[in-house]
Amino acid sequence: MVYLPAHDAATSAAEIAGLIADVPLATVVTSDGNTLSANHIPLLLESGSGDDRLVGHVARANDVWREGHHEGETLVVFNGSDHYVSPTWYPSKREHHRVVPTWNYLVAHVYGELVVHDDPRWTRGVVAKLTGAMERGRDDAWHMGQAPTDYLAEQLDKIVGVELRISRIVGKFKVSAHRSSADRGGAADGIEAEAGTTPLVVAMRGVGAVNC
Repeated sequence: MVYLPAHDAATSAAEIAGLIADVPLATVVTSDGNTLSANHIPLLLESGSGDDRLVGHVARANDVWREGHHEGETLVVFNGSDHYVSPTWYPSKREHHRVVPTWNYLVAHVYGELVVHDDPRWTRGVVAKLTGAMERGRDDAWHMGQAPTDYLAEQLDKIVGVELRISRIVGKFKVSAHRSSADRGGAADGIEAEAGTTPLVVAMRGVGAVNC
């Protein structure tokens, strides 16, 4: 279980879903009963009728999908926006200097059972969903129908579908929620000056909506 002070707990399902959609490349941690393995896999969150799941695919050459390589519970980590926080950004530093550096970040830990779909129709559907999500909004969006049929079939044969049947999600949005609004605003200003208006900055400015 992730270390999770109450003020860092992200309780908004919509906020967590938004993070997952923004950073679909997940770290998937599995065990063969003895050794931990980590794979980096793009995954989509699907919700409906109480059965939330993550779907994606892996290379057939990747042993993670084979029996015995994903025993027990699987952990999927989505790392969102993050940034170092300098004590010089806190207005309170000028008052008492009782401040130290920290690191703010957005993260979601998703737990569940990893299910394999070695089924061309299922896998093709997931590839279509992933492609549709990633290509959305592009002027010249690519879609599967643009590839030659024989080539596409050859490529699909090289991958295997995977699904995480979600049992629980833990969201941690470390956004200086425990500090004063002035210090939190100063930290947000500092991050924005160095990195632009990132999702972390937006979360820090809307801390009341994130940690509700």
